[in-house]
Amino acid sequence: MPNVKEGSSAVMNRTAVERKSDRELVVTRTFDAPAHIVFEAWSKPELFKLWWVPKSAGMSLVSCDMDIRTGGTYRLVFRHPAFEQPMAFFGTYSEVTPHKRMVWTNEESDQGAVTTVTFEENAGRTLVTLHELYPTTEARDEALAGSAEGLPEQFAQLDELLASRS
Repeated sequence: MPNVKEGSSAVMNRTAVERKSDRELVVTRTFDAPAHIVFEAWSKPELFKLWWVPKSAGMSLVSCDMDIRTGGTYRLVFRHPAFEQPMAFFGTYSEVTPHKRMVWTNEESDQGAVTTVTFEENAGRTLVTLHELYPTTEARDEALAGSAEGLPEQFAQLDELLASRS
């Protein structure tokens, strides 16, 4: 980023995507909002729908059912003009600690990841760390080429939503 000073919000708020191991992907970003507000954006379907789908993807989230509690389930259904049938993604929340941590499974195929998202607040800002553990290297690489590619855009959209709510 030319002309951006280290420590400025433009640098601090950028999304970092890292291959942590053969089967792991870690995405981090700091948001200018307290953890309870950021957690709400992840856990309230009406807010989640506003930022989860990257605008550039040309997809729409046609249904979003989320029972955010340990043992609860989710089901997200997407539609894309290039595909005749909608695509469903679903799983179970294996751990939910409000404003701190969410862990869920991705059960639409045997190549789905276990996703852990943590929310660490410091001075009114929240570091979000999304960690995905895939069953195979191939599954991680496929995710990197697909949905994970949109995470920086998704997190930028979340940043915009949070700015409007703070």
